[in-house]
Amino acid sequence: MSDTQIDPITLEVLRNQLEGVAEEMGQTLIRGAYSPNIKERRDCSTALFDAEGRMIAQAEHIPVHLGAMPEAVDAVREYDPEPGDVFVLNDPFAGGTHLPDVTMVSPITVSDDVVGYAVSRAHHADVGGMTPGSMPAGAREIYQEGLRLPPTRLVEGGEIREDVRALVLANVRNPRERRADLRAQLAANERAAERLEALFDEHGRETVLSGFDAVIDYSGDRMRAKLRELPDGSYEATDVLEGDGITDEDVEIRASVTIEGASVEVDFAGTAGQLKGNLNAPLAVAKSAVYFVVRCVTDPEIPPNDGCYEPVTVDAPEGSLLNPTPPAAVVGGNVETSQRATDVVFAALAKAAPERVPAQSQGTMNNLTVGARDGSFTYYETIGGGFGARADSDGMDGVQVGMTNTLNTPVESIETEYPFRVDRYALRPDSGGRGRFRGGLGLERTLTVETDATVSLLTERRRHAPRGVAGGEDGVVGENLIDGDPVAAKTTVDVEAGTTITVRTPGGGGHGDPDERDPAALEEDRADGAITDGEEP
Repeated sequence: MSDTQIDPITLEVLRNQLEGVAEEMGQTLIRGAYSPNIKERRDCSTALFDAEGRMIAQAEHIPVHLGAMPEAVDAVREYDPEPGDVFVLNDPFAGGTHLPDVTMVSPITVSDDVVGYAVSRAHHADVGGMTPGSMPAGAREIYQEGLRLPPTRLVEGGEIREDVRALVLANVRNPRERRADLRAQLAANERAAERLEALFDEHGRETVLSGFDAVIDYSGDRMRAKLRELPDGSYEATDVLEGDGITDEDVEIRASVTIEGASVEVDFAGTAGQLKGNLNAPLAVAKSAVYFVVRCVTDPEIPPNDGCYEPVTVDAPEGSLLNPTPPAAVVGGNVETSQRATDVVFAALAKAAPERVPAQSQGTMNNLTVGARDGSFTYYETIGGGFGARADSDGMDGVQVGMTNTLNTPVESIETEYPFRVDRYALRPDSGGRGRFRGGLGLERTLTVETDATVSLLTERRRHAPRGVAGGEDGVVGENLIDGDPVAAKTTVDVEAGTTITVRTPGGGGHGDPDERDPAALEEDRADGAITDGEEP
């Protein structure tokens, strides 16, 4: 056990209670939000931190949000937060990920002492910028992507600063929706403070504070034990992004993963330099990708907190794709580059633990944003696709993968909330890679936009397919169409009423020799419509 003096039973009780607080924060945020992106898709994350800025518990929400949250708390702590304060921020160069992800950090006080921080992060459907939805494909600098907030007191001494809130709402489309979503985040943080104070009353101050240390030590001990099971050595891999929205040229991501005893170091030296387009990803986003992969390859059941991440070191050259400097555009880095960084680190670790790494999944979030320039609506969605096949099972069909963990927006919600008609939403037959185990199927979503609007697409794997492994075949690439005509993977266009938008997402790669597939599984694929040509795709 760890050096922290707390008995195992109390440790387990406290660990579950602290994780319960983080989960309850998330439920409060989801129930209180107004926008479908948060209340339906659950594009949000919540966590608890101790007074030193160490994560002690998180809800199992969005990996790219959670791995980067410590940077936000560190940024806020530099401003000497006081009891009754709530800080809001979204600046990717000061603790954020990309501008639509708005973070709130609240000191939690017991007997007038700051004992921890409640943190909520939610993707707002618009934060201003050059296009509705704040996800422009052609942005060249962060100023074009929306309102940029360094850590700023939104609440001071328990009272909302109306001047700050008015400033935010004056710079976004659909301010009524933004106001409600901000209020939901405040409520989530308030719930954390209530629940943590109740834990102090139940267990006593010293027990809870010792519990903070103990849960961190516990996760750290388990992570180091799992890392020792991996063979020491350095493992390298590369992959590419399909352009940056300005050019179509491939952009290389290179990772070197070094395992030495109970520690792992990931170095992205050799990765492409900072781009003109918006696929640059702050270092905090690269860290999120690495933390996610390391958890997957070791033991996903290890409680995720500061101890889980402490043995992991991440570095990328300053001024590179994965560690850009202002005023780089970054909105696509959080959603697309993070996915490719995940693929690269998985590929490197597959050389150390091939049985623990699946074939490549769709490797993109398939970002679709549609909005009116008058601010009357902004729709944003990431669309699921194929999960890569594993060494002992097929990949999952039509799911989010890697750095995102959101739900789909139900058809009923889309047609109620927006001037859209959903013409098709279905799995893509024949899109999963062949193998002893089949890759998961991609999806197809077709919308008819019933008013003039601006459409932005930020997608990947339209040119380079998700790779199969161990003899498995690649998944099928994705495709974007407007009125039936193919369009670029990254594009922003104005459309007229009656325009159709179709997004076909990639399938996952297959695992193992296709000739070794169980005939019964093949027959089931045919019966389910996963394959349509008499053979596996």
